Amino acid sequence: MKSHTEYLWFRTENRREMVHITDTVSGILGKSGIKEGFALVSAMHITAAVYVNDLEDGLIEDIWEWLEDIAPRRDDYRHHRTGEDNGDAHLKNLVMHHQVILPVTDGELDLGPWQRVFYAEFDGMRKKRVVVKIIGE
Repeated sequence: MKSHTEYLWFRTENRREMVHITDTVSGILGKSGIKEGFALVSAMHITAAVYVNDLEDGLIEDIWEWLEDIAPRRDDYRHHRTGEDNGDAHLKNLVMHHQVILPVTDGELDLGPWQRVFYAEFDGMRKKRVVVKIIGE
């Protein structure tokens, strides 16, 4: 079994942002030479997430609205007693999760017709990274 690892670095311009990374992950897969296996894509920060869904602007706005309903940005999180102001970002991470595992078949990401990979930033404007690890034959 072979493995290939690369890191993606992000410094979003906004505190919260969704970044479409399917093509980037596909490019890393191509460099790996792996034809059958899995691609792990994992945010290495507890205020960000990686998820799979449709690349459609209305849906992305719906996701933001849904996340704000579940974990709104506010000043009274107990976490803020530590001097931080990102309690909502930690909670959003719990809902969206920090990683996905994608199947690799015939050297391609084996995604459904509308599935795309996203990096979700909930507390941005500083340097953060994602690990992409391709494992297989």
